[in-house]
Amino acid sequence: MGNARIALLAGIVAAGCALAVALHALRSPAAGPTEPPAVPALAPSASTTAGPPAARAAAGDAPPDGAYGACDATPDGIGKRYFGREIAHFMSHQGIGWLERDSRESEERTSALIDALELEPGMCVADVGAGSGRLTLPMARRVAPGIAYGTDIQPEMLRFLEARAREEGVTNLKGILGDTFDVMLPEGTVDLVLLVDAYHEFEFPWEMTRSIARALKPGGRVALVEFRAEDPDVPIKALHKMTEAQARLELEAAGLRWVSTDARLPWQHLLWFVK
Repeated sequence: MGNARIALLAGIVAAGCALAVALHALRSPAAGPTEPPAVPALAPSASTTAGPPAARAAAGDAPPDGAYGACDATPDGIGKRYFGREIAHFMSHQGIGWLERDSRESEERTSALIDALELEPGMCVADVGAGSGRLTLPMARRVAPGIAYGTDIQPEMLRFLEARAREEGVTNLKGILGDTFDVMLPEGTVDLVLLVDAYHEFEFPWEMTRSIARALKPGGRVALVEFRAEDPDVPIKALHKMTEAQARLELEAAGLRWVSTDARLPWQHLLWFVK
């Protein structure tokens, strides 16, 4: 998507977002030696409590004892740990330019990722943490006439994504506003959930993973994409990377089963899980 088109869509969205932007307390961490240029602002977490509101926890599904814990917040984290990993601040909607950067294909091989998903017409798929829709729209095209959901916790991201779908004539994409502990997808309907560089920012990863599992059909798949923490040459801040072992520990603890790890992407793990 060219810079002029990004600017045009951003302008369309801006009027509806002005009040929300004014209310957000955004902060941009200082650039570090392992950070690529033009990294967007990160949004502070809404809370650092150990679980969702009591009304939702009453369903009887609870994380393992000791899974969550508090810690001193680092510049990129929220002061909350999950299985020993500090959870990172999520990217604000002001980072759309980063998601749409021209170098993203060469750095992440997003087209190879879409191929790896083995999408077929008629499937129901979901891009959780869809952001600008950079991956959601090609997913929607491949599964048409099936449904592609794009979920995000920021209305501004969904406005951008939906405006982009309208501009490009993609009619089988549906935006869903989730929250920090539920993806709000219809239960038992989804063939594939894609998570690209989003899971490590979930404030309630146990609850979110459980809600993803509920949305999957029997045998439904999850494709988890995270920058490789094992590789010091991957130029991403530490809290925005994950090791394969940590990712497997966390998703398997929440009830998903690891199947395989695909090494085709230059900077990221592609881990496959099933319900």
